[in-house]
Amino acid sequence: EGISGVVNELLIQLQSFDTPTASVRMVGALIDVINRWLPHHRQLRRPRTAAANILVIGATNRAADLDPALLRPGRFDRSIYFDLPSRSGRREIIDYYLDKKAHEPELDDPAKREAFAAMTFGYSPVMIEHILDEALVWALRRGADALDWHDIQQAKMTEEIGLKNPVEYTENERRTIATHEAGHATVAYLVGSGRKLEVLSIIKRRDALGLLAHSDIEERFTKTRSEIISLIQIAMGGMVAEELFFGEAGTGPAGDLQAATQAAAQMVGSLGMAGSLISYDAIEMQGAANVVAKVLSNDDGKEAVDRILNDAKKAVRTMLDEHRHVVEGLRDALVDRDELIGDEIVYVIEAAMDAHDAVEQSIVEPVAIEPAGPAAINLTTEG
Repeated sequence: EGISGVVNELLIQLQSFDTPTASVRMVGALIDVINRWLPHHRQLRRPRTAAANILVIGATNRAADLDPALLRPGRFDRSIYFDLPSRSGRREIIDYYLDKKAHEPELDDPAKREAFAAMTFGYSPVMIEHILDEALVWALRRGADALDWHDIQQAKMTEEIGLKNPVEYTENERRTIATHEAGHATVAYLVGSGRKLEVLSIIKRRDALGLLAHSDIEERFTKTRSEIISLIQIAMGGMVAEELFFGEAGTGPAGDLQAATQAAAQMVGSLGMAGSLISYDAIEMQGAANVVAKVLSNDDGKEAVDRILNDAKKAVRTMLDEHRHVVEGLRDALVDRDELIGDEIVYVIEAAMDAHDAVEQSIVEPVAIEPAGPAAINLTTEG
């Protein structure tokens, strides 16, 4: 009732801007009384109500939930939508806020600022400012007077995932989690040609025991079928790595399966990428507000989703079986260091691949040597 009461009061106020004041109404009432005793041609005129030059401005982050009565003509006549800033807009916002904070000279490099703008796709100006504030906190924690690039990366993870909450894993858990995350990173490197690996970690944050953070290299608003399949394969990488190295998967892949299922359901029920062009969004179902619920409640849709997931899993198993050495390299690096950031991930992957190639090339097949025949002896006589 509180919301409806506020809306009703607002509507009343919007319609009462041209209502005369109490004094004007009183004068008008007196004139009406006097006019009763005067002939028509001598009656007094009521005072006119002064025009109310009032501009009403409202703002909301939930325009879809507004009462339609508020948006009828004569109330809020014009709607202006402010989208999240583009990459160039974020760059200007970063320049504005960063120049107000103490920072290392490396952050004056245009390439660094462009990288910062690229990795904040979907961020509002306030979120960007908050990341820089958080980065300064990280700098102060390590005893520095100015923030650097590493502080910004840590602040971004804190904003998106949460603060580090280091826990003591058992040796087996530590190795399993490292293998799981290494599987994600290996698949992302192999199939995500348009993706950038940002963070690979086995440090607990909120409910996540580990994570792989990756994003598009270029700012994009659409995805192809093959790109969505690649994202599903990346999600499957952790589960397959556990099965490949330990014979079975644990409880770690639960969140990965949820993300993969949602992506596959979108392909089936909304994007026409699974053989059927029927859109489940067009179906009105009681209690099923999203396309995932609609698809999974349909036998054919559920079967199509399951087929996409199983095909992705088979492809990932083949991929990781051929690149076990990469998974092992990343796993060992994570067990040793807990976290890899940016180029460190790619360095470990490429080092593992180079080492594997070197071993392969060093294996020389034995050369068949024909047995030598009897030596020919030339005898010469002098005489």
